[in-house]
Amino acid sequence: MSKIRTTGDDIWDNGVEKIVNQQLDKMGYNIGVRLIEEFLAKTGAQRCSSFRETADMISKVAFKMFLNITPSVENFSQDGKCFSIILHENPLAEFVELPVTSDPKIQKDLWYSQLYCGVLRGALQMIQLDTDVYFVQDTLRGDEKTEIRLKLIKILKDEVPAGED
Repeated sequence: MSKIRTTGDDIWDNGVEKIVNQQLDKMGYNIGVRLIEEFLAKTGAQRCSSFRETADMISKVAFKMFLNITPSVENFSQDGKCFSIILHENPLAEFVELPVTSDPKIQKDLWYSQLYCGVLRGALQMIQLDTDVYFVQDTLRGDEKTEIRLKLIKILKDEVPAGED
């Protein structure tokens, strides 16, 4: 057990928080790509008519279905292409303590719940929405609230795979 702890301490001491964030995002993306199929099968949801409707579907149905929480949707941009999801509770952070370190960079750069961003991005990409998803605040890092920002980059074209006309 002490060998594992030493390895973990070495990772934090060598400043790989960006690599950890990337791996968490990648894991989340792979989960999201598969999770959307289960979501659509269980809900029978049709294509949303707007990004605002998508936001409500994510917060009121998807988060409730998979995590049993209902975050709020706030801070919609004027053009309707950006919004924030505010998590009033975060199941991923309930039993987590970030490493105590003298390096303030870890506290600043590590986003433990980055998995959510990957899940959202992966699921949305499967329904033809190219998005940028990132954390703005996280209570685990001492912020006032946990806020995830979603920005619609573009709506991808529905294309029939080659040979399936």
